[in-house]
Amino acid sequence: MNIKTKLNIVLYEPEIPQNTGNIVRLAACTNCDVYLIGKLGFSIDSRHLKRAGLDYWDSVNIRRVEHLEDLWKEFPNNDFYYLTTKAQNFYTGVKFKSGDFLVFGPETRGLPEDLLLSKGSHSITIPMQDGQRSLNLSNSVAIVVYEALRQTGY
Repeated sequence: MNIKTKLNIVLYEPEIPQNTGNIVRLAACTNCDVYLIGKLGFSIDSRHLKRAGLDYWDSVNIRRVEHLEDLWKEFPNNDFYYLTTKAQNFYTGVKFKSGDFLVFGPETRGLPEDLLLSKGSHSITIPMQDGQRSLNLSNSVAIVVYEALRQTGY
């Protein structure tokens, strides 16, 4: 199978190298590009990062970008969706398309509140049981990426 839809996974200040490595592996298997934004909570040379991504590193376009605003300027015609536990809109209500950017925040604190407030309907969530904090970052990325691929016909 050759996945033609091109999605973009954005990790804003990721903190746990194993999650990022798992996401790189997912990106290789789903034809996604990965953008690492801002300060990372680990070294790019981390053995944990490399181990989690196995031998998939050469199969993925990974870019370091200093500020999220730089992506907005570079891709002004693409849609950006911001994943958060604080939104009311479910990810399943979005009509995803090739070229979309899926933005995920750091594991311990999520995306900044001011960013989420400014993006309104583009802030989306994965439904969870009341009283729970959040899903694992790499699991969340996989859930949303595969829904977007399902919608676009893989």
